[in-house]
Amino acid sequence: MKTDTAHRAWDVQWGSEQGRADWTAAEPDVVETATDIAASHGSVAALDLGCGVGRHALVFARLGFDTSAVDLAETGLAEVRRSAAAEDLTIDARAAPMTALPFADNSFDYVLSFNVLYHGDPEIVATAIGEIARVLRPGGTFQGTMLSKRNTGFGVGTEVAPNTFVRDAVDPDDTDKIHPHFYCNAAELVACFAGFELLTLRDLEHKKPGSWHWHMVAERKS
Repeated sequence: MKTDTAHRAWDVQWGSEQGRADWTAAEPDVVETATDIAASHGSVAALDLGCGVGRHALVFARLGFDTSAVDLAETGLAEVRRSAAAEDLTIDARAAPMTALPFADNSFDYVLSFNVLYHGDPEIVATAIGEIARVLRPGGTFQGTMLSKRNTGFGVGTEVAPNTFVRDAVDPDDTDKIHPHFYCNAAELVACFAGFELLTLRDLEHKKPGSWHWHMVAERKS
């Protein structure tokens, strides 16, 4: 079965003001990392992979980064472009899958992928991570999240691939869960990112009880 399909649910969600409401504020740890990078680099080329409605791409552009953003949900990309135009910011927003990024090798100093990479099976995840490594310059920074096996969603529904689950019925606020989600423990995460030097790794609970996600910052090995 095709497993990288969650963008279909997000395309519907981003299409309404109510659906976008919880996804407009940037995450504090992303703002902190981006601000630190801005302070320590002269110029920064940054990619928001799986940008949604642009909450982090807008932060990058405000910091003066040469900002690109990709997603497969067209309604989200339309919102990115609208918000950027309203602030007179430049963001190169494109429709593209995380498994085939439309950028040359070594294009970016910083790649962010927040709550995105785990939407698929292990093969999809590995391919997406390989694409991040390809477009990130040696020594460049990757920041992202992965689903933890402590998450209450692990083991719920049908296992369609190793550590990858699909639910038959979900809460209206969790419609993407009818699409495959991949979960990992710390050792498995480190193995997935073998081409990176891990700088920080924390297992954090998000807004909903039991919604544990790995938060990581890593550097691409030379």
